[in-house]
Amino acid sequence: MSPELVTFLIAMSPLVELRGSIPWAIASAGLPVWSAYFWSVLGNMASLCLIVLTSDFFLRFFSARLPFVGNIAARVFEHTRAAHESKMARWGKGVAVLVLVATPIPFVGGWTGAIAAFVFGVKIREAFPFLLAGSLLGGLIVMAFTLGLSALL
Repeated sequence: MSPELVTFLIAMSPLVELRGSIPWAIASAGLPVWSAYFWSVLGNMASLCLIVLTSDFFLRFFSARLPFVGNIAARVFEHTRAAHESKMARWGKGVAVLVLVATPIPFVGGWTGAIAAFVFGVKIREAFPFLLAGSLLGGLIVMAFTLGLSALL
C-alpha cells in the first residue's frame, strides 16, 4: 500500500486519528509535511462525515432488532444532553464540536466531536464546517508537536 493510503487509513481509525497518522507519515513513511497533513485531514474528515451521516441509521437499525440497544442509547443520550446542555448552549453546538475535534489528546478528538454532533442533533450541513475546522486545527497542533513549533514558523 502507498504511504498516502496508509496515512489516510490511520487517520480514519478511532483511537489514533491525526495524532498517529501525521507522526507516522512524517517519521516512518517519509512523506513531506504538507502531504502528511493533507492525507491525515482527508482521512479524518472521511470518518467524521461517515459518523454524522450514518449514526442515526445504525441506531435505528440496531434498536429495531435489539430493543435494549435503543433503551440504553436513549438513557445515555438523555444523561449526556442533561449533563452538557449548558456548555453547549454557552459555547454553541458548532464551537463545542470544533473544540472536541481539534483537541489532540487520547479519547478526545474527531470521533468524539462527530458523535457529540450526532447526540446533540447537529445536522451534517451545520456540523461539516466545524468538523473541518477542528480537523484542520488539530492537524496543525499535531504537526507542531511532531516537528517542533519552530519548524512550522
